[in-house]
Amino acid sequence: MAAERALRTGVRNDLAAWAALALAPQGQAPARHHRLMIRELDAVAGGGCDRLMLLLPPGSAKSTYASLLFPAWFLARRPGAHVIAASHTAGLAQAFGRGVRGLLLEHRARLGVGVDPRSRAAHRFGTTGGGTYYATGVRGPVTGRRADLAVIDDPVKGHAEADSRVHRDALWDWYRSDLLTRLKPGGRVVLVMTRWHPDDLGGRLLAGTEGWRVVRLPALAEAGDLLGRAPGEALWPEWEDAPALERKRLAMGDRAWAALFQQSPRLPGGRLFQVGRVAVTDAALPGAAVRAWDLAASVSGDWTAGVRLARSADGLFQVQDVIRLKGGPEEVVQAIRAAAERDGPGVVVGLPQDPGQAGRSQVAFLATRLAGWRVVSSPESGAKAVRAMPVASQVNAGTVSVLAGAWTGAFLAELEDFPGGACDDQVDALSRAFGMMVAAPGAPGGARVARVDWGER
Repeated sequence: MAAERALRTGVRNDLAAWAALALAPQGQAPARHHRLMIRELDAVAGGGCDRLMLLLPPGSAKSTYASLLFPAWFLARRPGAHVIAASHTAGLAQAFGRGVRGLLLEHRARLGVGVDPRSRAAHRFGTTGGGTYYATGVRGPVTGRRADLAVIDDPVKGHAEADSRVHRDALWDWYRSDLLTRLKPGGRVVLVMTRWHPDDLGGRLLAGTEGWRVVRLPALAEAGDLLGRAPGEALWPEWEDAPALERKRLAMGDRAWAALFQQSPRLPGGRLFQVGRVAVTDAALPGAAVRAWDLAASVSGDWTAGVRLARSADGLFQVQDVIRLKGGPEEVVQAIRAAAERDGPGVVVGLPQDPGQAGRSQVAFLATRLAGWRVVSSPESGAKAVRAMPVASQVNAGTVSVLAGAWTGAFLAELEDFPGGACDDQVDALSRAFGMMVAAPGAPGGARVARVDWGER
């Protein structure tokens, strides 16, 4: 009896213990990536994280832990809690609902919570602790319901939906307008998915400001792997080893493999930059530097980006910092000024000049706010891809490195998707910075940068 009491206490307070108990009848046990998921989900339940994104490949059992074991345990740990679960179709959501219901029925004694006997539906039921569980397809109705926890599992059905801007926009509107408004104060959201497209739900959330905790686990490990795997090591070798994954990669093609199995989606028409040739390092490259800016064309939807690029005496380049923001004119001016102060007066500031007097006036105004710094400007000319080709050739030759930072992943992702990606502001700023460096002998890093003619000011 004492052992049973201890077991019940452990199961109700420890997600790992609950997972081991629930999986034991099937002869299963958590693998190392499952144990990482368990720790992250436990932080969600404990209040240490309210936005968790789990990005894993198909066949990694991510749904077993995030959409079956976790909701059942959450309802036991937090009696009276309300859970909304959503998937790409109502049928899949209902299947998860039946699974959660079955776990609560089977383990009621040890969890301390079961299914309210008055609840009959698989996708909608109450618990004996006063909580509720409701499953729906994404873009399905959630009006009139409230949630302490929302679990979104595989919101994208396939490439046809992922490649459709209409579908992506509809899913985004449902998430923002329907689901988020149903969260109670302190409500948590767990998104578990396989990536399909740079602009899918995960991609849009990563570009936003909600502050997501992201666990990205590719099928074959890359540098800096969260599990400490060596590059090329399989995620779950007991299930599918590296040679089997390589055969699958060859059969699928690069685009599908990068998205579904490596969680690095890209669009057709990208690959101008061979991002795999870029070394990510913690050591700053000594040498002269410039900071080039790409200014947003509108306040609401576009990004302003500033890229600091350094060049060593032996001709190597390094992207040392990227600033990216959406804001009004004064916020942009403040960001440019703050970056210049951090960089120091030795770092030349490069600005684009739009055609006409308005462009000249904008640059002249910015120059007055940057007294003490060397500011240069020139008009943009030619297509974006053409302007990016010189620096792309250096990237592809392996002469460009990147400092590790919070911005690094988004920067490299934009390079990889260019010119077919949704954004190009960072690429434009990088192209300008590189042009400043190599325009002619004599400037920072061996180039001469012509001063802008301010005209009347």
